[in-house]
Amino acid sequence: MQSLMSQRKQALQMDCDMEPSGNSGNPTSENRLLQWTQWQLLDSILPTGGFAHSYGLEAAVQARFVSEPDDLKAHVIYVLENTGSLLLPFVYTANRFPDIETWSKLNKTMEATLMNEVSRKASISQGSALLRVAASVFTEAPLIKEMRESLLSSGAVSFHHAPVFGLISGLLGFDSGTCQRAYMFMTMRDVISAATRLNLVGPLGASVLQHQIAHAAEGMVEKWMDRPIEDACQTAPLLDVVQGCHGYLFSRLFCS
Repeated sequence: MQSLMSQRKQALQMDCDMEPSGNSGNPTSENRLLQWTQWQLLDSILPTGGFAHSYGLEAAVQARFVSEPDDLKAHVIYVLENTGSLLLPFVYTANRFPDIETWSKLNKTMEATLMNEVSRKASISQGSALLRVAASVFTEAPLIKEMRESLLSSGAVSFHHAPVFGLISGLLGFDSGTCQRAYMFMTMRDVISAATRLNLVGPLGASVLQHQIAHAAEGMVEKWMDRPIEDACQTAPLLDVVQGCHGYLFSRLFCS
């Protein structure tokens, strides 16, 4: 019995001492590890602040644009359409060219593109949080931390979410299709989560809604994916106007 326990202890110690680079010659192992990273990046437990924002839903509710389930479904679809048309080009380009020069150009362009003060601040807040968390969590890509330290030392203070997400996903090895679908999924997840906390739909109804909208979300990804930033545009300007009124709400649960 003691010999068996000793063998198990040695085997366990060997497993603990193994480095991820030991599987570098095995593409299957690398792909499996990449999937764990992908899931973690999409996990709601990652403290990036996404759930502090309703993407204009709270303002739309108080403005009576959303008052029943059909209104909510339409609102989520409009948000996804706007995300695809306006933000996916930035995510795509940053994913394809994950370097500091490209990111700086994209970030400056996004700063000039987001005229809505509420959405601009929300983008910076989430982007800054994501970059900080990624620099600490994804140590297998040390360039993330190096780039963050370099940008902070240069005086940069605005880190917009879409180009930051594209940059991180590119450095972690995500292909462009997975990266863009992941970004659309996070948007859908966060809007529907906000709807649950605003008591527009229950947890079960939210899951049903998310499954129903998935088909529309995929169609939007296929429509807007792999586009250059020159194609970025607003397809639902009314949403932008409504979200801009969030700061004037008498009572607020979300930051945007």
